Amino acid sequence: MNDRALTLLTEWAPFFYDAKSIKENREQNGGKLIMKGILQKAETLNQNGRIYPSDILDREVRNYQKFIRENRALGECDHPDSSVVELKKVSHIIREAHMEGNTCYGTVEILDTPCGKILQSLVEAGVTLGISSRGVGSTKKSGEHQIVQDDFQLICWDFVSEPSTPGAFMMREGRQVSSSELACTFNRSDRIDRIFNDILTWKR
Repeated sequence: MNDRALTLLTEWAPFFYDAKSIKENREQNGGKLIMKGILQKAETLNQNGRIYPSDILDREVRNYQKFIRENRALGECDHPDSSVVELKKVSHIIREAHMEGNTCYGTVEILDTPCGKILQSLVEAGVTLGISSRGVGSTKKSGEHQIVQDDFQLICWDFVSEPSTPGAFMMREGRQVSSSELACTFNRSDRIDRIFNDILTWKR
């Protein structure tokens, strides 16, 4: 594998919950806090001036199913400056993700980890939170916008605070990620699964 540099990219979407729905949620799920909503949108200009093409986001959601099946679709509370999900900072796990048109919907379980408890407290206090994808790849300028390219790889979805202005998370982006660092995120089995999914797409 060539040691090429990719850029850490993030994407933000709001998650809305109120005290009543949280109480009902816990009662229905044996005390667990499980949230459902929009994880990400394709073909839509985001706060950072980027557009994720539908075919690329659809492909990455399909590739992410392996992480969901293996119970390692983990995310953190806040975006770190890294392409690696650190277990000590994990706050939630994605239980389900699927595309409907250009929108990715998902189910998220907030865990009872230290960071998960912080997230639960914020949710129960009515703090507005967003869910934000973390991935690596490149972009190409098209007019006034940046289009995410085919080398994009989704790493996870993190919970973040709502940005006060568009581009508030830009300071966490732009970091170069090498292929060797990326290998710490995606193991050999993940890479084989990605290739297999690509082959299935070619057959269609």
